[in-house]
Amino acid sequence: MAPIQFPHMVFLYGIPDIAKNHQVRKKYTIQLGENELVLKELDLLKEDANVYKLIGPVLVKQDLAEANANVRKRIEYISAELKRLDAALQDLEEKQNSKKEAILKVQPRIQSLQAGKAKD
Repeated sequence: MAPIQFPHMVFLYGIPDIAKNHQVRKKYTIQLGENELVLKELDLLKEDANVYKLIGPVLVKQDLAEANANVRKRIEYISAELKRLDAALQDLEEKQNSKKEAILKVQPRIQSLQAGKAKD
């Protein structure tokens, strides 16, 4: 009876991984939007404008070009993470679908065994 239950258990354990992936992906999508907004704001500034970065409780003056480069690097990093998460999500969903198919293949056998026991 254990081989019959195994695909079902693996199928259930995959669901939290997919939910966690969606949650992390949502967080990165929000951060990407925020950083793109900051980049647009930085592009509106003149080259001699003062830009400050919040480090802990202190605002530290930062060069506009440096701030622009930092935001662009963050956008690149977040975009790469989103691509990685998409690939991981696709892999998790493929695994879950294969387990679901295995369950569907085994289900008629289980039902026939249960029907046989009911007759006894």
